[in-house]
Parts: sequence; C-alpha cells; structure tokens
Amino acid sequence: MSAETAPQAVAAPQRAVTMEKIVNLCKRRGIVFPASDIYGGLGSTFDYGPLGVELKRNVKEAWWRDMVQRRTDVLGLDSAILQHPRTWEASGHLQNFTDPLVDCKNCKQRFRADHIQGDRCPECGGELTEARQFNLMFKTFMGPVEDTASTIYLRPETAQGIFANFANVIDTQRVKLPFGVAQTGKSFRNEITPGNFIFRTREFEQMEMEFFVKPDPAEEQSWFDYWVNERFNWYVRYGVKQDHLRLRPHAKDELSHYSRGTTDVEFLYPFGWGELEGIARRGSFDLDQHAKYSGKDLTYFDEEAKSRYRPWVIEPAAGVDRTMLAFLIDAYDEDVVEGETRIVLRLDPRLAPVKAAIYPLLRKGGQPEKAHEVRARLAPYFTTTYDQAGSIGRRYRRQDEVGTPFGVTIDHQTMEDDTVTLRDRDTTGQVRVPIAKLVETLTERIGWHR
Repeated sequence: MSAETAPQAVAAPQRAVTMEKIVNLCKRRGIVFPASDIYGGLGSTFDYGPLGVELKRNVKEAWWRDMVQRRTDVLGLDSAILQHPRTWEASGHLQNFTDPLVDCKNCKQRFRADHIQGDRCPECGGELTEARQFNLMFKTFMGPVEDTASTIYLRPETAQGIFANFANVIDTQRVKLPFGVAQTGKSFRNEITPGNFIFRTREFEQMEMEFFVKPDPAEEQSWFDYWVNERFNWYVRYGVKQDHLRLRPHAKDELSHYSRGTTDVEFLYPFGWGELEGIARRGSFDLDQHAKYSGKDLTYFDEEAKSRYRPWVIEPAAGVDRTMLAFLIDAYDEDVVEGETRIVLRLDPRLAPVKAAIYPLLRKGGQPEKAHEVRARLAPYFTTTYDQAGSIGRRYRRQDEVGTPFGVTIDHQTMEDDTVTLRDRDTTGQVRVPIAKLVETLTERIGWHR
C-alpha cells in the first residue's frame, strides 16, 4: 500500500472523550503530573508518575522491538544530547529552524503568526506586531565562561546524532544498503505556543530512524511507500482506531528545509487532527552538509557497483509523548458494570503499565501470604501490583481505570487447590487457572509474540 492508497480519513468522526477527562485521569491516577507542581508549575512541562513512566517505557519498547529487534536491517544508536555547535550549522537548524512570532500590543501575549486567523489578537482583539522569525533551539553555555565561544545547543531532534555517526557505523558494523539506524531520546524545542497537555511541549522524547537507500528515485519511492504503510499500521496494531488516523502529504510550501517530500500520520485528538509521526524523504542533504562542514568522507562504498556515493535517507520520526497520548485517548471508555458506571482504559496489554493486579479476597486465612507468593512468582516476568483495600469490586474498578488487563484473585478455593481466579479487564469474564500455569497463561494473553 502506497502513501496514495493508504486509508485517508475524510471527515472527522465525533469524539466522546474530552481532553479534560484525559488530563484529570492522568493527574488523579499517577500517570502524568504537572512539573514543579508544588511551585505552581512550569509552562508545558510534565512529570511522568509511577504508572505513566511504565506506559511511556512500554511505548518506547514496543517501537524498539518492532523497528530494531525484529528486523535484520536496522541498528540501534544512542547519541549525545549535546553536539558540537557546527552540527547545527551543517544541519541548517541555525538558519532555518524558526517560527514566525507576533506579540499583542495590548495583552502582551505571544503567538505563532501562522496559527492565527486574521490580523488581530485571538485573546483580546488587540493589535499585533509585525511577524519576526524566532529560532526554536535552546541555547546554553559549555564550561565556566558564558560567551559566544562557549555557546552550545540542546538538540532539537535526535536525527543529527545518527548522521554524525554514519561513518562510525559503516566502519564498525557489517552493513549493506538498504539499512537503518534508530534511536530514542530527549529533544528540546523552545516552542512559542506549546499546549494541549503532552501533545506539544518544550522537552519531549522522539523515536526516529534514518533508513539509508541507494540514490535512486524508484528505490527511494518504493521504500518511502513501505515506511508510510508500515508506520500507519503500527498504530493500528497497538490499539489506535483506524478511522482516527489519516495520512497527510505536505504541500511544497510547508516542507522542512531538508525534505524532498513528507507525509504525516495524523491522529484525531479531541482538539482536532494533529501529527503523530512524519515520514520524510531527506535525500542526501544531511550527509552532504556534514561532509562539507566536517571535511570527513561520509560516502558508502557499494561492493556490487564498485563505486562510492552518499545514500539517500527516508526518516520515520515519531513523538513518544503524543503517541502515548493517542493510545490513552483511544483506550478511554466508559461503560456500566453491575449497575455502576466505570472508567476503563482498554489499552493493548503489551502497553498497559501494570499487567496484573493481585488481590487476596480476604485479609485472613493465609490469603494475603498466598497473594504475595503469587506476586513473587509473576514479578520476574510482568509489572504487577498488590491491592487488598476495599471490596473486590472497588479494587477491580481501580485497576480498570488505569488499564490493568488482568486481575488475579486469591480466594477460598486457592487455599485448597492452588488455582486462582483470572479476570479479564475488557469482558469482566473470569476463569480458574492453576498457579503453576499462571505465567504461561498471562504471557499468551498479553500477546508478546504479536
């Protein structure tokens, strides 16, 4: 399936969930907290709580598993956040990584000029200043002296660390085109108007892969179509509804300075369509620039053709935080169980922060001790939690709300025959499972093999 034939969402389906519900759930249940909350917060910065850090880690691990571990043509890398300043000259970020900024002369608020309809302030209707270009990179200083010579930048993307290491990878690994180099990591952009919770922040994590191919238009197009299709379907496999996704090719006037063509995978957030991931054809722009600025040989020797050239690049680049947000939004549901409304996160079990909750039905009769034994048996394989507070129904609801796919209840029968009740989050159905087969059963139901 090519970028042209992949599913396209024409109209925006009605969303039942609101951002307010998602934000409240995240704060209430320890998924995402406002950063520096005890000091009143710091604009558009967030801390990931005990459950949020597990969900975020699972998203990154799912991406790594599918993009690196299960493939024979992609290698991993972890490059430094701080790179030599010449990196950003070569990449074009010092010259081109800008947004148009306007100020309201009345209320003093600042906005991206390209996000405003009309020529008046969207908040108070006041007069706006002329637009001026604002560089999005965070600037700091390396060493004890704060002067021009010590200026350095927090990276605005992880990609340049991959390009700067191209020769290192070629020299140390047995690679043959086409091949990819992938990494996840923090990036920083001094956004003018961050917002919509964790969708757009100044500090965020990326999952990027640079896929190097022969400099041939037909091969480039074939791999570009492949990665657009592959990345679209990845979100569907992990629980995003297909009619909440669409592909949007970039118009020529919105292409990044390095791009020969880009298609975004967009998701229907409660606030509208927003980018989940961009798949870009970068050509040899980056390798050309780094070779020019560094004076190093960044070519690939083609054994079959007996020639040297700089490969072209196809880049699937996703944001961890906004991907996690999309999974939360499409997993959020409200239904009625035993006459009560419950909130349930129907997260794919592979992504769920906690895989199984362990419950002793009673606080006596050896059930708590047995529950701890069961948890110790599961702990080497899954993230689990233990809960003995309140009625069993209340405990089920608490775990449903944070997406725990399975509940393991220790009851009277457990003490007799070493079986437990295994409850399914989505169906609320229950079956008896021998403790000896619990790891095997959960592994199968979680679906690690998928």
